[in-house]
Amino acid sequence: MKQFATTVFFLFCLLSFGFAQSDSGIPDVEIRTLDEDVFSTSSIDNDGKPIIISFWATWCKPCIKELKTIQKVYDTWQAETGVKLIAIAIDDERTKSAVQPFVATTGWTWDVYTDANSDFKRAMNVVNVPHTFLLDGNKKIVSQHTSFAPGDELHLYEQIKALTEKK
Repeated sequence: MKQFATTVFFLFCLLSFGFAQSDSGIPDVEIRTLDEDVFSTSSIDNDGKPIIISFWATWCKPCIKELKTIQKVYDTWQAETGVKLIAIAIDDERTKSAVQPFVATTGWTWDVYTDANSDFKRAMNVVNVPHTFLLDGNKKIVSQHTSFAPGDELHLYEQIKALTEKK
């Protein structure tokens, strides 16, 4: 039992302190662009406007449904609120090669990154996908949800509008 408690404590410390926190509260982790360039999550920015971070995978049907639904209204959302969406593919080394060709067929107009080692996923405490975070203009997490059902995008948009109306 003592060994189990020690292991749990060690894992907690590793997860709690293993990733540097940027000033925004977003963990500072290196992920990859679709071209395999390194991208630091501390660089995520939207000039004081809301940011959506969506963790997804090519094999996740609800993820694809959520992102396709948002794509239909994303231009309007951007025009009205300035929101920026960033999609983080959690496909591992076996399926990571499917991300770029998949994205090329979607018409998505936002930045897509890969987190094949799950470093950012772990740092953000993402267990299941889809997992979507809404950040305010100061890059603080104000809400998050997992899973997707039709109408969830409407609730997300109401939250985005509320953030932009506070200014």
